[in-house]
Amino acid sequence: MYILQLGERVRGLYIRTAARALFRRPVKIKTNVPYISFTFDDFPRSALQTGGAILKSFGVAGTYFASFGLMGKQAPVGPIFLPEDLTELQQQSHELGCHTFGHCDAWKTKPAAFETSVIENRRAMNELLPGASLRTISYPINPPRARTKRIIGRHFVCCRGGGQTFNVGTADLNYLLAFFLEKSRHAPEAVKDLIDRNRQARGWLIFATHDVCASPSPFGCRPDFFHDVVQCAVDSGARILPLVQAWEALSASSSA
Repeated sequence: MYILQLGERVRGLYIRTAARALFRRPVKIKTNVPYISFTFDDFPRSALQTGGAILKSFGVAGTYFASFGLMGKQAPVGPIFLPEDLTELQQQSHELGCHTFGHCDAWKTKPAAFETSVIENRRAMNELLPGASLRTISYPINPPRARTKRIIGRHFVCCRGGGQTFNVGTADLNYLLAFFLEKSRHAPEAVKDLIDRNRQARGWLIFATHDVCASPSPFGCRPDFFHDVVQCAVDSGARILPLVQAWEALSASSSA
């Protein structure tokens, strides 16, 4: 059992290291103020109805990464978005991002099949939202294969992964680092400390989670916890923007 666990840890380390090291698209983060983005993977309805309501109460918006192949289905993170939720998302100025049509595991799926699912997701979105675009992606389940990262980087202005830290100095637009809130939902002080370190470093902190409800899945968090995180983010003085808007603002400040 120990050998199997050790093997899994080594494999996980290899996957994460490869995702960070290869086929980078570097961008310098040069800003006088910190940035924070809130993102939701899979787009469960609670992420918009509850999480979105909390963001709206603070006058900010987030990014919702959708797999249109899951639309209307029941998933481990709860009911997934319906077509009418897309209208509400737009009305609240949230960003819609790509999560592949089939919610493809970014490591286990072959690069060509992963790209096909990205294209299929965009086509499905255009049927419901003609003229809309998907400019960002989050990699489902695992970090991407190296070739997947190279190919998918051509389709989007930025691609989000994991990493449990913030982006500072030189970031990788093909694999932006993010912090999954559910991993610290019983340790709010750790999240507050991260927000403060991002403030001091004037970096770009990208939060990620899934459902936001009273009885969250292992991949989500409670509304009171999420509210406190957003409150702390606002109090830090950070500019809080959806992913693509943050990228645009940071690009402008870096070139100024």
